[in-house]
Amino acid sequence: MDTLVSVFEDNGLLVAFALIGGLMMLSGRLSKALTRGRLQGSAIAILLGLVLAYWGGAATGGEDGLADFAAFSGLSLMGGAMLRDFAIVATAYGVDLQQIKQAGPAGALSVLLGVLVSFVAGSVVAAAFGYTDAASMATIGAGAATYIVGPVTGTAVGASSEVIALSVAAGLVKSVVVMVGTPLIAPLIGLNNPKTAMAFGGLMGTTSGVAGGLAATDKRLVPYGAMTATFYTGVGCLLGPSLLYVTLRAIVGG
Repeated sequence: MDTLVSVFEDNGLLVAFALIGGLMMLSGRLSKALTRGRLQGSAIAILLGLVLAYWGGAATGGEDGLADFAAFSGLSLMGGAMLRDFAIVATAYGVDLQQIKQAGPAGALSVLLGVLVSFVAGSVVAAAFGYTDAASMATIGAGAATYIVGPVTGTAVGASSEVIALSVAAGLVKSVVVMVGTPLIAPLIGLNNPKTAMAFGGLMGTTSGVAGGLAATDKRLVPYGAMTATFYTGVGCLLGPSLLYVTLRAIVGG
């Protein structure tokens, strides 16, 4: 057993890919057996992954889920920012420029509206729970946009570590809801073509959530939704600690 664990530790990334591959295979079979394909295997894999991550953290008392087990330490690299950002950039190579042109102003407007609506909603919820200063409201509002924009904004405006943590939590909840909910609501909102995928990515904004949700809906739509969602993150990082924070401060004071 010690030898096996040692081999796993020395080949952590390979073990991570094998584990995720096995989880995807199991999820695909569960999708066919339990839902007859109505709930995509990707969505089931996301849910199983969250359960395993929770169990791993609870069993070890750590903060990295299954990666807290030495044998599965490669998951921290596979699920880290480097490979995540690489995957996001790589999706752009599957984009048809003609489809982007067809989105036109609607795609750009969806990004702007998505950031503003999420920021306002998050700020209102923050105020309702007693975080009434501009820095805290802006940070949690930005976190409601994405869990990346929240810490960027919080650091820039001098928010406390507690508030920054809350902004990350808000963004993660949004990401999970979008991942799991997208394949369920896709037939109801006509999410079946590149144009609507770009609008959806711009409105939702959470790149990981949009990419995972679209992968569970129709993998051909992933590049389009991921592209506008990535723009959303950039716009949020630009507006959150600047225009939106200044506007919020003018309304509620320092």
